[in-house]
Amino acid sequence: MNILFIVVFIASTLLILKNNVQYFLPALLNGAENGIRLMLTLGTVYAVWMGLLQITEDAGILQKTSRRVQPLIKRIFKIDDKEVTEKITVNITANFLGMGGVATPAGTMAMELLGEHKKANYAKAMLFAINCAGIQLLPTTILALKSEFGSLTPYGVLLPIYLSSLVALVVGVVLTRVCYRKSGEVFFVSFKNTDKNRLRRRKQRRQKL
Repeated sequence: MNILFIVVFIASTLLILKNNVQYFLPALLNGAENGIRLMLTLGTVYAVWMGLLQITEDAGILQKTSRRVQPLIKRIFKIDDKEVTEKITVNITANFLGMGGVATPAGTMAMELLGEHKKANYAKAMLFAINCAGIQLLPTTILALKSEFGSLTPYGVLLPIYLSSLVALVVGVVLTRVCYRKSGEVFFVSFKNTDKNRLRRRKQRRQKL
C-alpha cells in the first residue's frame, strides 16, 4: 500500500510539473494548510466528545447504563459475566456517541475477556457485527467535514445514516444468530467438511481409474 501511494504521488508530481509548474507550489501549500485546518477541526470535535464521555464515566452513568442493559446484553451475546458486559456496554455506548477511539480499547478488552468463555466465537462475531453497523447518535466526523467545507445542510444526512445503520444492525444481528448454533459453532464449518469429503471421494475415484 505504501508503494502504491508513493507511485501515485510521484506520477501526480511529474504530471503537475509537466503541465502546470506555476500551480504546483501553491497547490502544495494550500493542501498542507487545509490538512492542518481539518486536523484541528476534527481534533476539537473529538476532544469535546471525549470530555463529555469522560464526565459520564466519572459520574457513573456508564456503569448505571451497563446494569440496566445487562439483561439485554446477556440475551444478545449469551454471556453472563459482569466484567465482559460492562466492557461491551462501554464499547457500544462510545460508538453510539461517535467516539470510535474511546470504544476501541473497551472492545479490545471485551474480546480478550470473551476468549475465556464457552461461547466466545458467537459473542465475538456478534460484537463485530454490531460494531460494523456503526449506529451513532451524532456522526461527528461527517458533520464536522460537511460544516468545514461549507455545507448549507450539514445535518441533512442524519436520517439516511440512521436508517442505513439500523438496517445494517438488524441484518448483522439476525445473520449472526442464524449462522451460529446453540453450541457456538458456525454452520459453514459443516460445509467445509462436506467439501473435504467430496475432494477425498474425487481423489479415490481418480485412483481407481
